[in-house]
Amino acid sequence: MISQSHRRKPNRLKTYDYSENGWYFVTICTKNREECFGNVENGKIILNESGIIVKQQWLWLTKQYNYVTLDEWIIMPNHIHGILVIHNGSKYHVGTGRDLSLQQWDMIKPLSEIVGAFKTTSSKLIHRLGIQIFQWQRSFYDHIIRNENSLFSIREYIHNNPTKWELDENHPNNIKNHHVKT
Repeated sequence: MISQSHRRKPNRLKTYDYSENGWYFVTICTKNREECFGNVENGKIILNESGIIVKQQWLWLTKQYNYVTLDEWIIMPNHIHGILVIHNGSKYHVGTGRDLSLQQWDMIKPLSEIVGAFKTTSSKLIHRLGIQIFQWQRSFYDHIIRNENSLFSIREYIHNNPTKWELDENHPNNIKNHHVKT
């Protein structure tokens, strides 16, 4: 039996369908906020090989899922921030009306499965570099973007993240008093 102190708080809204059309701000961190993706120098992120893989797999999401588009995003040394858009009007038919056996429906995955695919594929590719200890933090942060003001603020936050790295709650110097979930 799991004790009260070890139960995880659910991150998603129970009443919300995360496969619905929407704009979602996500933050995905490395386990223990380990800096794995590069460095910030003069307010700009310089990606290493692992960071380039993370970039490649973030962009891969739009190729893998035709109902996903990406808005503003940034890879930081130990996390990625991004605005991911799900537009689920992509049901389609293959064949003619007479050939219903060929009918196909594009199944829309919820946000958690899309992020899970990103985390799994990027982890496998980073492990192939010989970095077997790499792990993402369990789960991720999300925020449903509901209006233009919120979208503008989040875009600005993402854009300015590298220039404010020293102040970021995920910066190693700022984590010591910050509880890290694993």
